[in-house]
Amino acid sequence: MSEIKLVFLEEIPEEIKDNTLYVSMEYATAIHNCMCGCGNKVITPLSPKDWNLLYDGETISLSPSIGNWNFNCESHYWIKKNKIVRAIDWPEKNIDNSDQENWWEQFFLRFTNRFSSFFN
Repeated sequence: MSEIKLVFLEEIPEEIKDNTLYVSMEYATAIHNCMCGCGNKVITPLSPKDWNLLYDGETISLSPSIGNWNFNCESHYWIKKNKIVRAIDWPEKNIDNSDQENWWEQFFLRFTNRFSSFFN
């Protein structure tokens, strides 16, 4: 897991440094360079319908996961307690339907199918 630096500010700076998450509470937005290293800027709007931010006074977490399906890298990861947690690759059919509700439904179906033998 990679660790990232956290910077709170009012406005997003012109230069975005790698491994740094910039958070503007005034604009309810976080931005960072894609964690795969491709250099694309990733913007995560903060709202109940988009990403949620958890700041414990030292570390920050964003949820849900960040899936960069529109980039060539198609990277997929979480930011949890200032660490980048890489996710497994998603099949193309799941990327096309990657809204949060469908993601949870797909996850639940995979989970129950995989572990159903433990519950029977």
